[in-house]
Amino acid sequence: MSSVSVGRVLRRGACAGAVGALLLAGLGSGAAVAADVPQTDALAIQSPYDVAATVAPDGGTAQYRPLVLGLTHSNDTFAVTDGRLTVDASGLAGVAEVAWPDNCTPDATGAVAVCDTGDVPVRYSPQVRLQVRAVAGAAVGAQGTVTYSAEATGGPDGTLVATRSDDTTVTLGSGVDLGIPAPQDATGVAPDTSLTVPYSVTNTGNETAHGFSVSMWATYGLDVTTRYPQCTYTGPDVNGTGFTTVTCSFDTEIAPGATVELPEPLLLAVTDHALYDRFDYDVEPLGDVTDLDSSDNSRSWHITADNTADFAVYGTEASGAAGDTVTSGFRFVNHGPAWAGDISAGDPITTIDFYAPQGTVATSMPKTCQGAHTAGDDPTIAHYACTLPTWAKPDLDVSFPFQLRIDTVVPDATGHVTTRAYNGTPLAFDTNTANNTAEVIVNPSA
Repeated sequence: MSSVSVGRVLRRGACAGAVGALLLAGLGSGAAVAADVPQTDALAIQSPYDVAATVAPDGGTAQYRPLVLGLTHSNDTFAVTDGRLTVDASGLAGVAEVAWPDNCTPDATGAVAVCDTGDVPVRYSPQVRLQVRAVAGAAVGAQGTVTYSAEATGGPDGTLVATRSDDTTVTLGSGVDLGIPAPQDATGVAPDTSLTVPYSVTNTGNETAHGFSVSMWATYGLDVTTRYPQCTYTGPDVNGTGFTTVTCSFDTEIAPGATVELPEPLLLAVTDHALYDRFDYDVEPLGDVTDLDSSDNSRSWHITADNTADFAVYGTEASGAAGDTVTSGFRFVNHGPAWAGDISAGDPITTIDFYAPQGTVATSMPKTCQGAHTAGDDPTIAHYACTLPTWAKPDLDVSFPFQLRIDTVVPDATGHVTTRAYNGTPLAFDTNTANNTAEVIVNPSA
């Protein structure tokens, strides 16, 4: 099971540092995957580790709280359908009760239900939306558990079963509970346009919030154009990551059950270099106040622009005698107009395969390169795989110098270099494939 909370590491303005560390971790991890490795897939239950519900007022009824669930699988090579998530809420007896959605069929006890999730995606999206609330008379601090199991149709063997399932703990409390709605991913967005962030704050707790803080973080292809006097803006740092961070403090009070908006709509500019972008944002109560349930305090909005990036590689020529070591290699250039980055997994945005000229072998190479092997490789030809960082801005120009030892002189010995997606597929955003491959030649003819 995986937690569906987007933002525990993004809390209190920490998002830029946390994601920056994730991006830098992508350097130097470019091992090629052999095509003959057996394909696997795994089914995962996406659920919160904990949910906080407020106790019922004297003589009244407690508010329902969301418990949002879903299934994912790990290998997009396979289509996985007919997801069936079994939810056992019998562990909530005496603490809380569940309201089942239409896609769940409870048993005769009403405490266990099988929920139909339909097609199972690779990236999480909510599929089952339960509601839980404290039962009358349950006290602050009371806890109960919800457990899960799941299966689906598909994968390498025709059926996938979730092999690991953790519980969700429901804890009763009293206090402030702020939350912001989850956005729908935006795709096909035209560059040089504007988007309105769906930002509102609801207090589902049973105490008033005396103000709230907001943190925001935007990737390189987005600009935060709305300027609030209650906020501090940093970036974009065009010479670094290019990310923008914003921190705000609003003194607006939010009563239990109330929803408030920002002073004016929060607008993002989708720039001419946007492609795969992301806007993270969160909310926290001001003062020395602990939010009852942090699972809905942080959101991540994925925005895909209708744009392209032109990745290109350029080879070199060198000459030498048998036993000589020559400087050779290649260059990578992003001709834009878009930047490209893996803003979800933090993997390198591209792998560059270098097949050395016949009769040569590398004695030195960049730190982000290493020996590789792919099914069908000629064992007499040295193969190396190199990676870029997680992102590639427009006009990025990177050299990959190799020291090649000439073991055997072969006139016009021609190697080649090719750029591709890190997972081995073509680069979908790169519509100019003519410059994705180049030649590296040792001892060219005059």
